[in-house]
Amino acid sequence: MDSVRIDKWLWAARVFKTRGLAAAACDGGKVDINDQAVKPAKGVRPGDYIKVTLPQGRRRVLKVVGLDERRGAAAHARLLYDDLTPPEPPRPRWAAPPLRPPGAGRPTKRERRALDRLREL
Repeated sequence: MDSVRIDKWLWAARVFKTRGLAAAACDGGKVDINDQAVKPAKGVRPGDYIKVTLPQGRRRVLKVVGLDERRGAAAHARLLYDDLTPPEPPRPRWAAPPLRPPGAGRPTKRERRALDRLREL
């Protein structure tokens, strides 16, 4: 076997959950082989570079190492490609909201309760 359909290979390599999703991505222009948009029936060979835009918006770059038409275990699927995807930039950490300076605006619920306790005495 010297080539495999791209939709079958993407499914076997577990890039997409179903072959139908892989074919739809190819038809939608989300899959490129060696920087050329492809149809689902295009053959893929070892050494080809595949760029896939996933539904989450991420873009993966894969180099084909092996061929398989059948979907197997995840460990076997991982052997079909080298992942050349650049790492995602780190997410910014959310900072705590700035504290409101005392006396600015309406009192918070905590401050209202403290005022109520003072008035009861």
